[in-house]
Amino acid sequence: MEDVCEGKDYSFPLEEEKIISFWSQIDAFKTQLKRTENCPEYIFYDGPPFATGLPHYGHILAGTIKDIVTRYQTMTGHHVTRRFGWDCHGLPVENEIDKALGIKQRDEILKMGIDKYNEECRSIVTRYVEEWETIVTRTGRWIDFKNDYKTMDLKFMESVWWVFAQLYEKGLVYRGFKVMPYSTGCKTPLSNFEAGDNYKLVSDPEIMVTFPIVGDPDKAAFVAWTTTPWTLPSNLALCVNANFTYVKVRNKHSGKIYVLAESRLSGLPTEKPKLSVTNGPSGDSKKSKTKGLSGEKTQNPADSFDILEKFSGASLVGKKYEPLFEYFREFSDDAFKVIADNYVTDDSGTGIVHCAPAFGEDDYRVCIENQIISKGENLIVAVDDDGLFTGKITDFSGRYVKDADKDIIEAVKAKGRLVKSGTCTHSYPFCYRSDTPLIYRAVPSWFVRVEQLKEQLLENNKQTYWVPDYVKDKRFHNWLENARDWAISRSRFWGTPLPIWISEDGEEVLVMDSVEKLQRLSGKEVFDLHRHHIDHIEIPSSRGTQFGMLRRVEDVFDCWFESGSMPYAYIHYPFENAELFEKNFPGHFVAEGLDQTRGWFYTLMVLSTALFGKPAFRNLICNGLVLAEDGKKMSKRLKNYPSPVEVINDYGADALRLYLISSPVVRAETLRFKKDGVFAVVKDVFLPWYNAYRFLVQNAKRLEIEGCAPFAPTDLATLKLSNVLDQWIQSATGSLVHFVRQEMDGYRLYTVVPYLLKFLDNLTNVYVRFNRKRLKGRTGEEDCRTALSTLYNVLLTSCKVMAPFTPFFTEVLYQNMRKGCDGSEESIHYCSFPQEEGKRGERIEESVARMMTIIDLGRNIRERHNKPLKTPLREMVVVHPDSDFLEDIAGKLREYVLEELNVRVLVACNDALKYASLRAEPDYSVLGKRLGKSMGVVAKEVKAMSQEDILAFEKAGEVTIAGHCLKLTDIKVVRDFKRPDGMTDKEIDAAGDGDVLLVLDLHADESLFEAGVAREVVNRIQKLRKKAGLEPTDLVEVYFESLDEDKSAIQQVLNTQENYIKDAIGSPLLSHSVMPPHAVVIDEESFHGISKFNFKISLARPALLFNSEAILPLYAGNTQFARGLQTYLLSRDHSALKSEFQHGHGKIKVDGIENQPPVELTLGKHVFLTVGDYFSTERSGC
Repeated sequence: MEDVCEGKDYSFPLEEEKIISFWSQIDAFKTQLKRTENCPEYIFYDGPPFATGLPHYGHILAGTIKDIVTRYQTMTGHHVTRRFGWDCHGLPVENEIDKALGIKQRDEILKMGIDKYNEECRSIVTRYVEEWETIVTRTGRWIDFKNDYKTMDLKFMESVWWVFAQLYEKGLVYRGFKVMPYSTGCKTPLSNFEAGDNYKLVSDPEIMVTFPIVGDPDKAAFVAWTTTPWTLPSNLALCVNANFTYVKVRNKHSGKIYVLAESRLSGLPTEKPKLSVTNGPSGDSKKSKTKGLSGEKTQNPADSFDILEKFSGASLVGKKYEPLFEYFREFSDDAFKVIADNYVTDDSGTGIVHCAPAFGEDDYRVCIENQIISKGENLIVAVDDDGLFTGKITDFSGRYVKDADKDIIEAVKAKGRLVKSGTCTHSYPFCYRSDTPLIYRAVPSWFVRVEQLKEQLLENNKQTYWVPDYVKDKRFHNWLENARDWAISRSRFWGTPLPIWISEDGEEVLVMDSVEKLQRLSGKEVFDLHRHHIDHIEIPSSRGTQFGMLRRVEDVFDCWFESGSMPYAYIHYPFENAELFEKNFPGHFVAEGLDQTRGWFYTLMVLSTALFGKPAFRNLICNGLVLAEDGKKMSKRLKNYPSPVEVINDYGADALRLYLISSPVVRAETLRFKKDGVFAVVKDVFLPWYNAYRFLVQNAKRLEIEGCAPFAPTDLATLKLSNVLDQWIQSATGSLVHFVRQEMDGYRLYTVVPYLLKFLDNLTNVYVRFNRKRLKGRTGEEDCRTALSTLYNVLLTSCKVMAPFTPFFTEVLYQNMRKGCDGSEESIHYCSFPQEEGKRGERIEESVARMMTIIDLGRNIRERHNKPLKTPLREMVVVHPDSDFLEDIAGKLREYVLEELNVRVLVACNDALKYASLRAEPDYSVLGKRLGKSMGVVAKEVKAMSQEDILAFEKAGEVTIAGHCLKLTDIKVVRDFKRPDGMTDKEIDAAGDGDVLLVLDLHADESLFEAGVAREVVNRIQKLRKKAGLEPTDLVEVYFESLDEDKSAIQQVLNTQENYIKDAIGSPLLSHSVMPPHAVVIDEESFHGISKFNFKISLARPALLFNSEAILPLYAGNTQFARGLQTYLLSRDHSALKSEFQHGHGKIKVDGIENQPPVELTLGKHVFLTVGDYFSTERSGC
């Protein structure tokens, strides 16, 4: 393995760029697909975005989810084809062209020519394809852009034709009028799910209008209420509720007589005579937004109206009234009468609804049911595609309907038919593309009978698996339950044309299911299926020439029909890939945003159910919305969010990926995007991970530097692990593999990062930290290699586990680590996902987790009593009922606890009552939902449990209270410390977490003083090393100089603690007096008042030390030659000289000194590589 830089110098973005180049060089994605081509297929459907805009965080989030899942499935033995797709048709594209060309009305497109218009649309469809590919690739996503699919491709469009033809053959397609949300801005109807995407609070007019009753003896008039005055010219009926009570009332002041629902009488404007004297100052009067005839209101309608008569709504049915306008007089025989339906409510208005069947869904339905109009295509729609009144409405012809509201109100007022006018604020749908208000308008359209499929849709939904499941069970289920027939046609231009050819008399209908059929029946070659290429194609009638030619209907498909056909069309089914499709349908996985429950997820489900009676997919991840940090929608105009490119360039794509998928947004909740959050991922995840990897590399290289054989990791299968922490980290790695497999198989991506964080914390702060001596070789070479092999295998396994999540970083680590073993794969993404190997050590994992709890509790006690870790303490007692744990903590884990807490003795105690009193607390979070009203009784009895009850409960594992069986997870056993008699909190204290209790002896003990001083000295040395910028593997010699007058006390400490200090710093602590004059001091610092001592620490590079008495005989006593040898050796590079001695097995020949005879030097006899080596040799008597 090659050396690696410090974490602070490691650039995640730059290293990712290098990995992208590496992947490109080895053609990694294509190679991966080739290597897995004989594996079982895993079918992933990628929803096509529009390429008319740049990708945002929503796209990156969905793309990351898709990439993680498909990488994981590849690593678990599947072949996963990933082709990018583009939504090319529909309103988004046409809207762009309309804006660019200044097109306002449909006629302008026809004058321009559909061919020119469509080619303009085609020209912008792939405007940002290159930018998409760059950004998507930079995020680490592997997907095929070269072999992409486009909804405007001939093959895709042909499959869409086939889908439609199948539905037509099944009787699931019909043509009819339907009142639909209609966009005048885009000149097309919208589906119900599109119409629900953009509601706004708006202020609209609200008016009450009279409709005089024909033949009424009192000359009474019906009163109807509306917020759409522009629909009044098309009024054909009034609708009441047959079950309501209606009243005929006379205005006491004007004498006018009205009919309306009794419950809505308060809605009428009330009048009173004008008073000549005002009550109070003029400034007290307030203007109402609603004007009656007098402009003033009284509190009680009874003050203004006399009730003349009451009758049921049913009795009003059939009564005729005088129309408001004369535009539809020809309908008088059937229209302008009262009908009844339960859709009429009395929560607003007058209980009488004015019906304009061309502009209201319920209006159209009830007028058909009551024979006001007849079914078919003869309905007069007096508003054109641009939202302008037609010539039928002579007084307002050519006016935009919303603009005409005021003039229509004035016309009603001029006729004396206006009862009340005002404004109301309500939520109103706007076009999600043009941002213009929608109107409801009857349009001739082709429909899929979704309502007929409702039960099957609901059943198919049950067969799918969603994350999160509540979106499936609530939001999507409710949408399916209220599904209406789907209008799939659009009277537009740039889209897949409906493959329907109809004769002039409408009697003959042909539906094309392929290009071949169209060519065969028409005799024309077809190379493109867009309107301008096929609209002119005619098909001779099969009934004979006298019936003329069949011509194609003008409509194109709603682009949602195309994207819903994607599972078939992207592989050109059934014309190609029939076996691939039929063996693997439904597809295995889809993922998009929450908005697609009414969009793509819905259309996928409808079409697959209609075609095959199956859902289109098996597994689905639904993500939420990414908002700006302030909680608002991300806005380019407001610039309230950092661009994805900026974030990736600062912190890398891996950090962005982990940030997104560990957030609530993967559970279909919202995420307030914070750039600082991405940085936190770098700091909390990647840097600790990198530092553990770097520590491995440094110590593997150290073996070579010290002349040992290069590090070659031992395979896990042959690695004999006797060290408890080796066993533990290996087990913890197995648990990581198990957990990630389990969560990924359940498509719960958001649980993986928190688990990884904990694993990395254990790896760096437990395994590496507690094993530094072993990893640095201070416990022998063999033990060092075992520890390094363990760390290597753990890092390698964790990299493979995390490769789908962080493809760049894991590749960086893998490429260096693979140099340490033969036969490894060229890329980590060619590796298989790790298997769970052997039985996991659940006991040791739990024991180490408790050990870390004990260490945390010990630190807390020390902090409470201002006892720093450098101060040794005499004794600690660990209290717990589990004998296995106590055996571990007092046995193989003992040395780690004692060293970490700097305590001399550890005592294990299983007598729960010796140091603690027990009390039981119910876990409300667990029991609350389960017990409901019984919770209070159970809680009371749990809290009343005696010490003996609690001990018996812990032993049995369960207890029955108030008829409910409670387990260990239902009751929290709290251990409160019980201080021994005669002791104060200054002498003994404890801390617990409800599971384990730690008791710490705080007595001062002079016998521990010297150990405390030694720790202080070591601490200052380590800090000075860090200050000098030294790496852990950098060798230095440490010199100590006492600055006290009486040096004997500190010398006594250094003598008694010599082994501890040497063990801690990795070399002997040398007296400043023995520092050779040629030593190079790297850094030094004086310290004062450290445990009452003053001293100076010096760090120097390793310096040669010469044994003059042994060298002189080599030159027959010639001191000049001896000095020349020393000068020569001091000029040599220290590490090179060390290597030379190692290769010569402790001997070298020096024959390069001019005018001096050659001599052979023996290490440890004539020369020493360090001062420490010299004194160690002297002390051992060698």
